[in-house]
Amino acid sequence: MRWADIDMLRHVNNVVYVDYLQEARIDMFAAHPEFRGGEELGEGVVVVRHELEFAAPLAFRQRPVLVDSWITEVRAGSFTMGYEVYDEGSEGRTTYLRASTQLAPFVFATESPRRISPTERAVLERYLEPAEPRTPLSREGTSKHVYPLRVRWSDVDAYRHVNNVKYLEYVQEARIAYLLGMRVPGDRFGATVIARTDVDYRRPILFRLAPYQVHTWVSHVGTSSYTLAAEIRDGDELLASAQAVVVAFDAETQRAAPLPEDQRARLLEQLES
Repeated sequence: MRWADIDMLRHVNNVVYVDYLQEARIDMFAAHPEFRGGEELGEGVVVVRHELEFAAPLAFRQRPVLVDSWITEVRAGSFTMGYEVYDEGSEGRTTYLRASTQLAPFVFATESPRRISPTERAVLERYLEPAEPRTPLSREGTSKHVYPLRVRWSDVDAYRHVNNVKYLEYVQEARIAYLLGMRVPGDRFGATVIARTDVDYRRPILFRLAPYQVHTWVSHVGTSSYTLAAEIRDGDELLASAQAVVVAFDAETQRAAPLPEDQRARLLEQLES
């Protein structure tokens, strides 16, 4: 990990984990000779969906963290990879993240998806270990905050699309702007961490000078956590959608805590408006 991966809570930022998963995924395709017969899987895929569940904070250190990768599902036109980011020590395994990524083979010359070939399916199924389904997150509500999203030149990858990792960064920037604007002078807001994030990719985002828009709203409020829904849009066109479970956090004990009353009140105002 890199020093720049660390956020203000001295943890690896939630967005950075997706970069770790991308590196592990590319390494899996490059390191296994079985994937050379389906080289397009390593070079011609797009991300359809990310699901991330954060289990424990990860602090900066010199030694690497481990990432296990496998296949959880193979469909006609997509496949899903599972991951675990963890340490294995004398006291057992410490898991920091469990995640999955749904990927679809894609022909970039024609900007169109394609089906998985029988050879590719045979290779993928060697690593198959089905996963349990997850409960979907709430998306109820409508836009309460619009953040102007300006794509940076460095956000674009080798496919000339905004890289999938950057979408989570965009949603994070919009989320922080929304929450800061929600606060009233005199309010006491506490620290928070992300417990879960789901992202669905609908259309590629391309570089341009004109901004896109990130719409955000509160879709659920609990005692110690809340859920925010977001959509990245180009006018009326939906480019991506996301949900994030945000948990109040005690930096001293490094554990979840109840939401401060002021913070919860502002969230409920947004939920009910």
